[in-house]
Amino acid sequence: MNVLARIENVEYEPLLCRDLPIVSLKEFENGKAFANASFVIDFKEGKIAVSHWVSAKRTRSYPFARVYDTMTYKTRVTIIPLVKDEGKDGDRDYLQWDTVSLMSLLGVYVIIAYYKKAKKSEEYENKITDQEFDYKYLKEKLQELLNYKSDALHWNLKQLSEINKISKKSENAYYKQISKKCGVELHGIESFRERIQQITQDVEKFKEFSRELAKKAQKRESLTTQPKERIVNEKGTITITNYLGGAYYFTVDEIVISKKKLFLIEKKHSHTSIPSLADIQDGLIKMILYTNIAEARIAGQQYDVKPVLGLTTDHFNGFCKNATELKNFTKQLGKSDFAMLLALFKEAEKNDFSVFFMSTKDEGLQQEALEQL
Repeated sequence: MNVLARIENVEYEPLLCRDLPIVSLKEFENGKAFANASFVIDFKEGKIAVSHWVSAKRTRSYPFARVYDTMTYKTRVTIIPLVKDEGKDGDRDYLQWDTVSLMSLLGVYVIIAYYKKAKKSEEYENKITDQEFDYKYLKEKLQELLNYKSDALHWNLKQLSEINKISKKSENAYYKQISKKCGVELHGIESFRERIQQITQDVEKFKEFSRELAKKAQKRESLTTQPKERIVNEKGTITITNYLGGAYYFTVDEIVISKKKLFLIEKKHSHTSIPSLADIQDGLIKMILYTNIAEARIAGQQYDVKPVLGLTTDHFNGFCKNATELKNFTKQLGKSDFAMLLALFKEAEKNDFSVFFMSTKDEGLQQEALEQL
């Protein structure tokens, strides 16, 4: 089942953002700030909230959760590597247009970065680890952003137009410095150059090339159940378009149609306790998108969208779908888990989506809850 959806504007008020540490520009420049997944730099011109990705791939290390934590700040920046090569015995991931386009939609300024340092892995012959960005370059981009007067979309398009320059810096760092210093063989330089050429030739071609990869990834994921998901109904896919020219291809954990209502359900599962905050925040990025869908169709039929975030666990008895019912489960939840779920229910109410928390033993209650929405 594939949903075709359209977004016009994005309005959302997050409540589950973590308090971010304030770091100095010196700590940013020497890399110490990057011990934090997200942080804030307090400039004279104002505060900038910064998140950084450990890979260009959005399925690694909860990058959406990192971005979510910056959403309460007016100026939000995320740093994404153009490419991350872990060596011949590891992976190599490249930036995709749709990632940048999604950040534009969320009002997040993207700095496309490259790695300058790394260490040889102790476990694999041709693999590197502990990769570090060129912090001096990142500082220059932040200073440039401080004087920038336009919105995230135009900034991000400008960064895409400079990909060829960044790729040269990345190629030099990987193949002339890191590889030689660590004594590690990387993935082939020719395939690297070919891939970069595909990206730099034309942004429009880059869009289409990335979308094809995203479509393939979407199809693979729609056929796979992840360990952190507990699925009751069938998976589906959703293609979201917007006025920025972006097309976003996501897998929906569960799609349910009932009385012309289209339930888009994002599921997070934990074997031991409730899902982690990072898991929940990852799901909330999807809620930001789904709650702003202006129109959704399946096979030409229009539906009223009802976004749902479902949390499941093996160690919980019962079913809870609102803050009032949550009070009945204080004995099963620790204080911090209770407070987090309470804030989540408040965020759902404020932003017009639904949340349920249930035991895997009570999955039949999910359908009853959906019928009441």
